[in-house]
Amino acid sequence: MKKYLICSFIILAFYANGQNDLLALLEDSSGIKPKEQVYATFKTTRIINLPSVENTAPGVFDFKIGHRFGFLNSGVKEFFGLDQASMRLGGEFGITRNFMVGIGRSTFEKTIDGYFKWVIVRQTTGAGSFPFTISAFASSAIKTLNTNPDRQYFISNNLFYVGQLLVGTKLSNSFSLQLSPTLVHRNLTQTRAEKNDVLAIGAGGRIKLTKRTSLNAEYVYLLPGQIASDFKPSLSVGFDIETGGHVFQLHATNSTSMIEKGYITETVGDWAKGGIHFGFNISRVFTIKKQKVKK
Repeated sequence: MKKYLICSFIILAFYANGQNDLLALLEDSSGIKPKEQVYATFKTTRIINLPSVENTAPGVFDFKIGHRFGFLNSGVKEFFGLDQASMRLGGEFGITRNFMVGIGRSTFEKTIDGYFKWVIVRQTTGAGSFPFTISAFASSAIKTLNTNPDRQYFISNNLFYVGQLLVGTKLSNSFSLQLSPTLVHRNLTQTRAEKNDVLAIGAGGRIKLTKRTSLNAEYVYLLPGQIASDFKPSLSVGFDIETGGHVFQLHATNSTSMIEKGYITETVGDWAKGGIHFGFNISRVFTIKKQKVKK
C-alpha cells in the first residue's frame, strides 16, 4: 500500500509542478545534479579574431561587419590611423545546433573566405560531467589581389587552408578560456624561406563584467622558424557589449587581416612600437527559420 501511495504522490507532483520540480526533488533526495549542457562560453562566434567554441543557432543568420582603422603609429598625417580603414563583410548560418557555415569578403587583399564549424562534444555539468566544449573549424580562402607581381600568376598561388581544434571551457559564469591548436597551409608564401605549412596555437579568454559586457583577450603563438622574422604574433584585447540581437566588439589588435591565414601568419604590427589597429566587430542575428518546439 505504501508503494502505491508513493508512486501516486510522484505522479501528482510531476503534473502539478512540472518536470523541473521533479528533477529538483530527485536531486535533493540523491544529492546528484542532472546533466546539463553548458552554453554562452563566449558572447559570439568570435573571441576577437579567433573563432570561439560558440555556434550560430540552427535557422539563424548572423550578419557580421568587421572594421579596422590604420596603425596608431602612422602619425598625424594619417590622423593616427583614422584616415585609413579595412573591412570585412560576412555571414554565418546555423544548420543544426552543432554545425554552422560561414562566408566573408575582405577589402584587405580582396580576399574571399568560407568556413564551417562543428561542435564535436559540448561541456556539461552534473552527473557524468565533461569539462570542455570541443569544436572543429576549417576554412579556405582565395586572395584575388596579386601581391607578388614578380612571380607568374596562378589562381592556385592565392589559395589558403586552415584547420583548427577549438577547446573551450566555462570555468564559472564570469570566466572562460579557450585553446586553439592550428594548422595553416599557404600554397604560396610571402618569401621563399617561409614554410607552406605553419603550426600555431591560439589562446583566448573572457571575463564577464556585467550581464551584457565582458573583457576579451587572445594571443596566437607560432612555433619558431616557420615564417619571416618581420611577422609578429597576433595579440588582441577587446570589450564586448551585447544589446539584444546585436553584439558590439570594440578592440585593439596588431593584426590587419581579419581571416585566419592573415592574422596568424602575416601580422606585421608591433605593440611596443604603436603598431596597433583600433577596430570593431558587429554581430547581428536574424531568425530565418524558426525551430519546431517539441511537445
